[in-house]
Amino acid sequence: METVSFSVLELFNLGGIFMWPLLFFSIATIAISLERAVYLFYHNLRLDDLALKASEFAQNGDYSGAVEYLSPLTKRRMGARILLALFKRSGQGFSEHRAEKAVETEAMNCMHSLENGFNFLTALGSLSPLTGFLGTVSGMIGAFRSIAEATEVNAQIVANGIYEALITTVFGLIIAIIAMIFHSIFSHIVDKFASKVEGVCSDLIAQIAERTESGKR
Repeated sequence: METVSFSVLELFNLGGIFMWPLLFFSIATIAISLERAVYLFYHNLRLDDLALKASEFAQNGDYSGAVEYLSPLTKRRMGARILLALFKRSGQGFSEHRAEKAVETEAMNCMHSLENGFNFLTALGSLSPLTGFLGTVSGMIGAFRSIAEATEVNAQIVANGIYEALITTVFGLIIAIIAMIFHSIFSHIVDKFASKVEGVCSDLIAQIAERTESGKR
């Protein structure tokens, strides 16, 4: 039996008009995923080295030194931005509450920047299979109309109509899977960073508060 194969372009044409929004969704998914991957890579989310150095500055009470060390790193290090917000409020008149609010505000700004585009990936992961299914339903309507209009119905007419109709569902599911995979990976990276930031900042605030209290005695 001869095997029938189709190129991507032929499959696209067989899928009908609903392949156009799916094409747009696929381009958007790839573009957003690449942009977020480059953004996360560029903004180094490592925190261990910064935490170690910040702890040394805090132990020595050298808050101006910490600010001087962290300031040049803020362009590419999200962790440096958050720790800088903490050390700028350290020293004389240190308040744990104000420090926590400053860290929280800066952390929220950083998380917003890191998670920018995540909602689009979620939307694409939901819309793509629905659009594909809509294309399949539309194709099935056309297939059954052809069956109704045919004077003689055979298995090939039914099979070809269903075959063409299901193409949009396949493409929609593929796009959704890719979108959700990247969303899950990026979310895991950002959540892990957020958890580390919370722990490091809590330790530093406690460390600075303890040193401030001991300095008052």
